[in-house]
Amino acid sequence: VQLQASGGGVVRAGESLRLSCTASGRTLRGVAVGWFRQAPGKEREFVAASHRTGSGTVYSDSVKGRFTISRDNAKNTVALQMNSLKPEDTAVYYCAADGSLIYSSLSNGNAYDYWGQGTLVTVSS
Repeated sequence: VQLQASGGGVVRAGESLRLSCTASGRTLRGVAVGWFRQAPGKEREFVAASHRTGSGTVYSDSVKGRFTISRDNAKNTVALQMNSLKPEDTAVYYCAADGSLIYSSLSNGNAYDYWGQGTLVTVSS
């Protein structure tokens, strides 16, 4: 499966952005999808994930309550709605997918087989 992340941009603190992860080559139904980010000089970190059943979601503590991951099966996309953005949310955001992850592995980037290219989110203060 090929993934493409889009929707990044430059916003001010407190504003919102919506990222999309679009898949080609196969459906995202029944596939776990995760969002990760990497800020300059920092390691990649988990942001949010949707279980392959579509009924369970996981968020990092740093984004819980501000970010929402959702699926649009008709468009074969998974979105990340980011509200109340902070300067520390500035990073390149990546989406990843895997067909066999269990719930406890959703936050483990090393467990995902497929990755898209990143989209840059810059939040100014």
